Amino acid sequence: MSTPVSEIPAAPSALAVAHFEAEFAFETDCWDVHASLAQGADFVLLDVRSPALFAAGHVPGAINLPHGKITAHKMQDWPADTLFVTYCAGPHCNGAARAALRLARLGRAVKLMAGGITGWLDEGFALQQG
Repeated sequence: MSTPVSEIPAAPSALAVAHFEAEFAFETDCWDVHASLAQGADFVLLDVRSPALFAAGHVPGAINLPHGKITAHKMQDWPADTLFVTYCAGPHCNGAARAALRLARLGRAVKLMAGGITGWLDEGFALQQG
């Protein structure tokens, strides 16, 4: 008897390795961002929400750049090899993915911070206001 979980067989190990390794090339998580910020981040953290939401509370060290304002001209402020990490409100919001897509289309290295503000708070990390 199969269950909804086992009804479709798991992928072969080689495919699973390729899939899960690829996920890390596209995403990071709140814990790793927090640890990296404490060590001296080697990336630019972009809060891609509105300025009002950013002011109400954001990840310390983040720069506010709403996803709709990501342009080739604006990105000239950073060297071409800069890694960007985008985040938005949380898993219910696609702003971080929209920003990541814009950055990728501009030839920029980018990862999405899974969980966004919701994930950050779930981990027990504080937000900065202003």
